[in-house]
Amino acid sequence: TSAPLPPTGASSKWDIREKVWDHLESTGLAEFPRPVHRRIPNFKGSLQACSSIQELDVFIRAREVKVDPDKPLEGVRLAALQAKKTLLVPTPRLRTGLFNRIVPPPGATKEILRICATSQGVKDYSVPVGLDGRARVDLVVVGSVAVSEKGWRIGKGEGYADMEYAMMVSMGAVQEDTPVVTIVHDCQVVDMEEELLGDHDLTVDYILTPTRIIKTDCKRPKPRGIIWHKVSYEMLGKIPILKTLRYREKQMGKDVTLQDEHPHLANTTRAAALNKEMAENTQPQAATGSAQMGQHHVESDPLNPRLEGSGTITTVYVGNIPPSLRVSELKCALREFHVTPFRLNWQGAQHRAFLDYEDQVTAERAVSSLKGLSLGGNTLRVELAKSQRNKG
Repeated sequence: TSAPLPPTGASSKWDIREKVWDHLESTGLAEFPRPVHRRIPNFKGSLQACSSIQELDVFIRAREVKVDPDKPLEGVRLAALQAKKTLLVPTPRLRTGLFNRIVPPPGATKEILRICATSQGVKDYSVPVGLDGRARVDLVVVGSVAVSEKGWRIGKGEGYADMEYAMMVSMGAVQEDTPVVTIVHDCQVVDMEEELLGDHDLTVDYILTPTRIIKTDCKRPKPRGIIWHKVSYEMLGKIPILKTLRYREKQMGKDVTLQDEHPHLANTTRAAALNKEMAENTQPQAATGSAQMGQHHVESDPLNPRLEGSGTITTVYVGNIPPSLRVSELKCALREFHVTPFRLNWQGAQHRAFLDYEDQVTAERAVSSLKGLSLGGNTLRVELAKSQRNKG
C-alpha cells in the first residue's frame, strides 16, 4: 500500500483517469504492462486483492463466473479455475464472439491452471461460447481505473465492460441481482460526482483492494440492456455479435435506432452521400461509419451491361446456413446491415449462398458486417468466394 490518491476534485472522467494513471506510475505502484495509461492498470498487490474474492459468499456460491481479460484480474481467474467453476472470459475487444470458456486440460496441475489464467492461456485453452450457448453468469468481475465507495465505476474509456454487461442482459446471461465485483489498488478508490455517470455505466457491488473488502450497497441501477441510441455504426462494425443482438431485438419489436442513424434523410440523399463516401474511401475500413448508414441498395437488374462487362464483380460466400432458414430471412438480414447485393444466388439445399457486389470495397464491407452473424441458431461462415481470393 502507499499514500492514497490526493482528492480528485475532478470535473470529468478523463481528469480522474489521468490522475489515477499518473499517481500509480509516479509512486512506483504500477506493474507490467506499462505504462498503465489507457489501460485497466495492473498494480503491486493485485494478487493479494484477487485472493480475497475467495472469502466472498457470492464467489463461493457462484457456479459460472465471468472475469475480464485484464492483467490485474489474473488472480481471480486462477481462483475460479482452482475452485472448479466455469470461467468465462470476454473475447478481447469482442472481435469474435462475446465469451470464451476456459477449459483446462484434464488433470491440470496448479502450474497449468496458472497458465490458463493468463492472457496466453485464454487463447490456448478456451472454446468460444456462442449467443445460443445459454450462459447463466452468477458473478461478474470487471477491471476499473477508478471506483467510488458508493460503487460508481470508471473504466478506461472505451466502453467495453459496460457493453459486455449490456450484451449479457440482452442475452439473458445476467439478472438484475447478479453481483459485480471490481479489483483495484486502494489509491483507485476515489470520491466522484454522480453527475459523471451515464445510464449505460456499470456499477459495482464489491470492491477488493490489497487491504479491504468494500461492500458498496450501490443504489444506482445497472444497465437494463443495450442502449442502442448510444451505439454507433463504428462500434457495430467492430463488434460482430452486437449486430446479431440488434437483429434479434429488432425482430422482437424493440427500437434499435443507432446513435448516427438519421431516418429523416431521404433515400436519394443517402445514396448520393454513399457514392461520394465510397469514391473518397478506397480502404474497406474507412467505408464503415456514415457510408454504412447510407447504403440502401436496390436489388438491381442482374443483366445490367455496365456491371456484366466491367469484370469487377466481387462475390461473397455465405456458408453454414441452417436447413430451416428461408431466403427471405437472409435478404432481410442483408437489408438490415445495409449490404444488399445486386445479385443473390441462393443454394439452401447446400447450406450456402453467393452474394455478388459491384466492387471489392462493398464486398469486403459485407464480409466485415456479416461476420459473426447468427441466423436460425447457426453462426454463418462469411468470406470472399474462392474465385475472388485466387484472383487476388
